[in-house]
Amino acid sequence: MKKKIVVGISGASGSIYAKVLLDKLSQLDDQVESVGIILSSNAKRVWKDEIGDSSYENYPFQVYSSMDFDAPFASGSAKYGSMVICPCSMGTLGRIASGTSNDLMSRAADVILKEERKLILVPRDTPLSLIHLENLVRVKKAGATILPACPSFYSMPKNFEEMAATVVDRIIDQLGLEQDSFRWGE
Repeated sequence: MKKKIVVGISGASGSIYAKVLLDKLSQLDDQVESVGIILSSNAKRVWKDEIGDSSYENYPFQVYSSMDFDAPFASGSAKYGSMVICPCSMGTLGRIASGTSNDLMSRAADVILKEERKLILVPRDTPLSLIHLENLVRVKKAGATILPACPSFYSMPKNFEEMAATVVDRIIDQLGLEQDSFRWGE
């Protein structure tokens, strides 16, 4: 069965992770029915600063405004099975942890949690304050998967995209999608 996935891109640094995720999802179209993308206004700015363009517009996925509460995944009835927020800013994390649905990203995350579906948060910040840690614990207790943007190096990545892929491959696995990727001991 093909999957329906929401991808939220917040304004945290780490647009390369979102880019590699969207690249990989676009290659897995035999397993993916639809991908809805939400970009915060800061995400667009950070993407432009870090990637150097606005290529997030060029993917074969629907991009929704951060205030578009008519997006299908703003309701559990749309049956989107999973959501990834990559990268996930601490502000976005805080809004999700407190149940404050003031934009489409936090509303979609709230819907995924209330429907007991798969929410994957990819925080990319350091150091972490006690507030950040408590929010991480809160969303974990609510059912979210915390997948920090901590790349591995045992696959010997040769560039930034390969390094980001070490995190994105774990996201793809958590989404339940089949892929060819580096596997320890194989």
